[in-house]
Amino acid sequence: MNSRQPIPVVVLAGFLGSGKTTVLNHLLAGRGGTRIGVVVNDFGSIEIDAMSVAGQVGDSMVSLGGGCLCCAVDGSELDAYLEKLSAPVHRIDVIVIEASGLAEPEEMIRMLVANENPAVRYGGMVEVVDAAEFDATRARHPETDRHLAVADLVVLNKTDRVDPGERARIETELAALCAPGTPVVGADHGRIDPELLFDRRPWTETRGQLSFEDLLAQDQGHDHCSHAHAAYESTEFTSEQPLSPRRFMAFLDRRPAGLYRIKGFVRFGVPGHEERYEIQAVGRFLRFAPQPRERGEARLTQLVLIGSGTDGEGLVRELEACREEAPQDANPESMWGVLRYVDRPAEDWGDAPEPDTSETPPLPPEQ
Repeated sequence: MNSRQPIPVVVLAGFLGSGKTTVLNHLLAGRGGTRIGVVVNDFGSIEIDAMSVAGQVGDSMVSLGGGCLCCAVDGSELDAYLEKLSAPVHRIDVIVIEASGLAEPEEMIRMLVANENPAVRYGGMVEVVDAAEFDATRARHPETDRHLAVADLVVLNKTDRVDPGERARIETELAALCAPGTPVVGADHGRIDPELLFDRRPWTETRGQLSFEDLLAQDQGHDHCSHAHAAYESTEFTSEQPLSPRRFMAFLDRRPAGLYRIKGFVRFGVPGHEERYEIQAVGRFLRFAPQPRERGEARLTQLVLIGSGTDGEGLVRELEACREEAPQDANPESMWGVLRYVDRPAEDWGDAPEPDTSETPPLPPEQ
């Protein structure tokens, strides 16, 4: 990831026993060279299995050789800890907040969206659901439905503990409870591919002694997420021709529920917006970031789409239909659908008229 860009902060939520810590452990174990900052929203001594080489993680910040920074924090301290984690000296690529099992993720989302630290940005909310206890959890915690409604990605954990018919019933109920198009990822023992949430960097860092990841590799002797990765398909799309912002936003609005993540760069070529735009989508969560064009850089759109049960060829055909033959003739107002997902002050957009949102998807709830 580009260290000059704000660090995405992903909220990992779910009720007690759903498997959040297990999911987090697998993200840490399979992160490659990515430096992850972890904030645990609980008090007391927190034991994270994947960090056993470093002992217990208490209520203070610790630094591991492989690049993890972990701390325990309550809501009132969140801004302070995010400021510490986002300090350039730590070179963090992504921050994951493991919310308390009794936390209100909506409040955490509001705090992150309102955070004025330019070094971090909200990166989406992942809700972990226990398939074996789905009905019992909803009965004990009616607020479950509200949490699912604001989730950008749902991990249906412990699918190995229910039969196919029961899993299908739960997935049908989740589709009704979540916002339209919210992806549901099935998992057992919390195994999801880190690529669904963040890019894994090359594993190159060693500090003269066995690092955290060296120890994990010796202990397990294989790719920690190899079998999880096999459950997902990756589709690539490249275009030398710019894309129509309105047609591309319409594509994003109707993307299938099995399409979990989209990343890469898009070029629109609309007058006044000739730069390329980095795109990051996790489930329903979507953000664009304008990038200055480097000298000699190819003017390309390059996208990677990661999903399960998706029609790769069909996705490519839809993206091909987004190409724009004469972007120089496009009305600059056509970019408003993109700009409403860009984290920058409105005054930076100049004296443009109000956006035409008739062909653009609405913002996710509470964002």
